Amino acid sequence: MSQAKIASFEIAGRRIGPDQPPYLIAELSGNHKGDFGRACALIDAAKAAGADAVKIQTYTADTLTIDHDGPGFRLEGGLWDGRTLYELYQEGSMPWDWHEALFAHASGVGIPLFSSPFDPTAVDLLERCGAPAFKIASFELIDLPLIRTVARTGKPIIMSTGMAELGEITDAVAAVRENSNSPILLLHCTSAYPTPPEECDLRTIPHLADAFGTLTGLSDHTLGGAVAIAAVALGAVVIEKHFTLSRAEGGVDSAFSMEPDEFRAMVESCRVAWAALGKINYTLTPSETGGRDYRRSLYATADIDAGAVFTSTNIRSIRPGFGLAPKYIDDIIGRRASRRVRRGEPLDWSMVG
Repeated sequence: MSQAKIASFEIAGRRIGPDQPPYLIAELSGNHKGDFGRACALIDAAKAAGADAVKIQTYTADTLTIDHDGPGFRLEGGLWDGRTLYELYQEGSMPWDWHEALFAHASGVGIPLFSSPFDPTAVDLLERCGAPAFKIASFELIDLPLIRTVARTGKPIIMSTGMAELGEITDAVAAVRENSNSPILLLHCTSAYPTPPEECDLRTIPHLADAFGTLTGLSDHTLGGAVAIAAVALGAVVIEKHFTLSRAEGGVDSAFSMEPDEFRAMVESCRVAWAALGKINYTLTPSETGGRDYRRSLYATADIDAGAVFTSTNIRSIRPGFGLAPKYIDDIIGRRASRRVRRGEPLDWSMVG
């Protein structure tokens, strides 16, 4: 199944890849709380917190489900216990008549905005708004007709893989590749809200890249930023994290969303983690150069007359590092000094007879 790896992925002119700092996406989801002004404020705050892009979700309760209270339509357990699917999606949906204005607002702020469509009419709306990319949500990864519709736009596609088995991911990737040349980026994801860190299985990230020849990232639902930072260390080039102005103010996803200061700290830490990856290197770095002088080396620890024998008591391996390397001490002990050597002099071969 292993494929030649795609070297780059681009959203709105920003190249995304291993040679670039991680791309941080703020997912607004339903944290707008039905307030257009709040949705704009979320975009502003995400930009100020260092996000590289903002993502929304484009659906209505009627495009996702039906208004019904029969078996399976009422949630049991978790954050949304007791609510019907229809009620939850009504509250969380981003009104369609906001979309054009939100895209314009994001453009004015200077941050890319894109979305997860949940049916073909949503794809049409996002195309009219000029979305630079599309996201396939984890729960929609098995909706191959939707994926084919998105693929035919030719836009870059990010797909989350929460709950998906390997064969289902294979089918989704094939649905894109059979219908377009759209670049694909796969996000490892655990669809639990919030996700226990021990269930993240981040080692899947490099395996996804190898298996499908795509760039990979993480759609993260854990609390805090530690898991995202670890994902960057494992090769994630994109991190998606739910974003809110304040958890205390509520919102359907607020309980596992990051506030602006937390998001900013995560952005900074992820970029430090990426910078620390560097390259394979076994030579001195610029910051190490001076330290080399303070490694051990061979020095005279007593005055040694010309012709005297070097012994373990008159030469030793000590700091600093301006003498011969310590590995030569056995070659020198037992030989004679070719000249007088004073205590504290670094040894070199010209002193050894």
